Amino acid sequence: MTTIISPKQFSPVEDAENIKKACQGWGTDEKTIISILGHRNLFQRKLVRLAFQEIYHQDLLQQLKCELSGNLERAISLWTLDPADRDAVLANETLQKSNPDYRVIIEIACIRSPEDLLAVKRAYKFRYKHSLEEDLASSTTADVRKLLVGVTSAYRYDGDEFDETVAQSEASTLHQEIHGKAFNNEEVIRILSTRSQAQLNATFNIYKDIYGHSITKDFPGGDYFSTLRNMIRCIRDPKKYFAKVLRSAINMEETNEDALSRVIVTRAEKDLKDIKELYLKRNNISVDEAVAREWSGDYKTFILALLGADQN
Repeated sequence: MTTIISPKQFSPVEDAENIKKACQGWGTDEKTIISILGHRNLFQRKLVRLAFQEIYHQDLLQQLKCELSGNLERAISLWTLDPADRDAVLANETLQKSNPDYRVIIEIACIRSPEDLLAVKRAYKFRYKHSLEEDLASSTTADVRKLLVGVTSAYRYDGDEFDETVAQSEASTLHQEIHGKAFNNEEVIRILSTRSQAQLNATFNIYKDIYGHSITKDFPGGDYFSTLRNMIRCIRDPKKYFAKVLRSAINMEETNEDALSRVIVTRAEKDLKDIKELYLKRNNISVDEAVAREWSGDYKTFILALLGADQN
C-alpha cells in the first residue's frame, strides 16, 4: 500500500545520509525518517540498511532504536526488518509476555507459506539460539501447547488440490471429536496440523454443508477452543480474519497499537488493499479514517504512510 519511490528516483546512499542527518542535532527529525522509510519497498529498505552500515559502520535498526521511542519506534523497526526476521521478533515478543497473544503464532504458522514458515524458524533460531517450537512449548500448556507446536512444526503441502473423500471423512471425525462425551483433541490436532489449507477448507465447507453451520459455532469456551477458533478463521479467510483483528485493535476501549502495527506492517506489501476493502464494507468507515480518528502524532503519520493514505 505504500507509495514507492521509482528506481530512477531512489538512492540508498542519499536515503542513508538523510536518515543520519535526521538523527543529529538536538532533536530527532521523525518526519524525515517517516517520509523515507514509509515509502520504500522491501528491496529498497534492505539497500538503505546496507548503505547505512557501509557508510556509518552502524546498524540502521540500532540507530532507529536510539532515536525513536514507543509505538513509532516499534512499528518502524518491524517495517525495516526482513519479513522472516520480523516474524521471529513478533513471535518472541509475544512468548515473553505473561499473557501471550496466540494470534501472532497462529498468523505465522497458518498464513505464511511453508517456505516462509521455515525461514521464520531459521531466523528465530539464529536470533535467539533456540527453536521457536522449544519456546512455544515452554510458554504453553496442555492441548493449546499440542495444537500450536503441531501447526508450527508442520511443513504443509501448498497446492490447491484436495481430496473430497478425505474431507468428508475428516468433517465427520471433527464433529464426533467436538461433540464426544470423552473429548479427545488428538484427531483435531492431527487434522489441523497436517492438512494443507486447501484440504482444510474443503473439510470446513463440507462440515457446514452436513451440519448446517460453521464448525466454530460448535466450540465451547476456554483457551483451547478460542485458539482453535482463531486458527480456523485464519485458514478459512485470512483477509477477513485480519479485517477483524484491525477492527478489534481500533475499536477497543483501549486501542491496541501492537495488533494494529502488526497487521499493517506484515500485510502492507501483500494483501492490505483487500483487507482495507473488507474493513470498509463491514464497518462503514475506512481504515485510514479510523486510524486518523483514534491516533495522533508521528505514529499516526507512519501508519497512514503504510496504508497509502498520505500524499508524500
